[in-house]
Amino acid sequence: MDTILSIVQKINFYLSDYILIVLLIGTGLLFTIKTRFVQVRCFGEGMRAVFKKFSMNGGKNHSGLSSFQALTTAIAAQVGTGNIVGACGAILIGGPGAIFWMWIIAFFGMATIYAEAVLAQETREVRADGSIAGGPVYYIRKAVKGGLGKFLAGFFAVAIILALGFMGCMVQSNSIGATCSTAFGVPSWVVGLLVALVAVFVFLGGIQRIASVTEKMVPIMAMLYLLGGLVLLICRIQYLPETFGMIFKYAFVPNAIIGGSIGYALKAAISQGVKRGLFSNEAGMGSTPHAHAMANVAKPHDQGVVAMMGVFIDTFVVLTMTALVVISTLYAGNGPLAGGTAEGITKANMAQLAFGSVFGQGFGNIFVAVCLLFFAFSTILSWNFFGKLNVEYLFGKKGVKVYSVIAIVFIFLGSCLSNDLVWELADMFNQLMVIPNAIALVLLSGIVVKAACGGEK
Repeated sequence: MDTILSIVQKINFYLSDYILIVLLIGTGLLFTIKTRFVQVRCFGEGMRAVFKKFSMNGGKNHSGLSSFQALTTAIAAQVGTGNIVGACGAILIGGPGAIFWMWIIAFFGMATIYAEAVLAQETREVRADGSIAGGPVYYIRKAVKGGLGKFLAGFFAVAIILALGFMGCMVQSNSIGATCSTAFGVPSWVVGLLVALVAVFVFLGGIQRIASVTEKMVPIMAMLYLLGGLVLLICRIQYLPETFGMIFKYAFVPNAIIGGSIGYALKAAISQGVKRGLFSNEAGMGSTPHAHAMANVAKPHDQGVVAMMGVFIDTFVVLTMTALVVISTLYAGNGPLAGGTAEGITKANMAQLAFGSVFGQGFGNIFVAVCLLFFAFSTILSWNFFGKLNVEYLFGKKGVKVYSVIAIVFIFLGSCLSNDLVWELADMFNQLMVIPNAIALVLLSGIVVKAACGGEK
């Protein structure tokens, strides 16, 4: 296991520190400039579209999903362990300044995810039975013709099946098991078994049942977590100026808190921000376009602006709440991590320690465990669906049953295996997905620009 972990970490080092930074920032900059800052121009339009269509009981659609159901399915995928454990890991390794780089990635990522949603709508296929198929494999084939396009689409499909359908779900169940074990004293494998059994029930209902669950779960889980975080921040309000100051200060001089040379520390802060930012909001990764392709909207632009709100809610609202809670309690005011590191504090228990410092350790453990249970389980639902669509693309409907069985096994195994290895494997396949997806986005940028400029009111 240690040998595998070492190899995967080396691969991730080159992917996240070099290839990923260029692809994500480059793609985000490209679409930000070419769409004339669509994430700023159309922000109000996106917010109005979300709240106008807000409904926790959207009902079943004969074909596809409502725009809001597509958004909650996408947010269910985005808001997961990355918003709690992932954010804590980024802060622990890259310092509080890693959050600043997450914000940067998310700002440009809003333009990227707009492009993904638009292209998913433009290239989706409505089958004879009324079902809808859409996602990156379809716009990759449109962008790159011939054998190369078929290879890139196949590469993406395999990567997302491994990244989300298998490894990603292991990350989610791993975090659920670890936090519930700490909070309730229940063995991780027992929690993993229960999560797997409930997941089977939802999976059997298909996309309509998944959408029905996520449209209710996403608003409730977000409001619960934000309310708890807000109460804590009110209790620590005197440390908020210091907290924000640390985020901006250590974004540029992180060596002052994580040690090493300025070059090493800055690279650690940026790479953690990029890597964990991708895992959190998924902009550029090619996962959420599967949900946005299902939306029944008048024109692609309409779903594009809704998709941007998913990244905004995920990073600038939910993830930022985690960051403020952790930094204001563990770093600010001579907290246990004010000097950099402390024995016994890991990314898996940071949030529980942070909430426990104000609410009491028992309640803090339970609160984080419950929130993470909702976050991670909703992500498992959406990620399994995204993987299923790509299994159908590669093998047809006959491959879905086999995929579903393997996915359930992986959900259970995730609660039993090493945290570090599970995270590193998920990171590797997540990052590999970005490569063919980013190539297709750039090649089809003309379609996106036409939708962004033509859709401006």
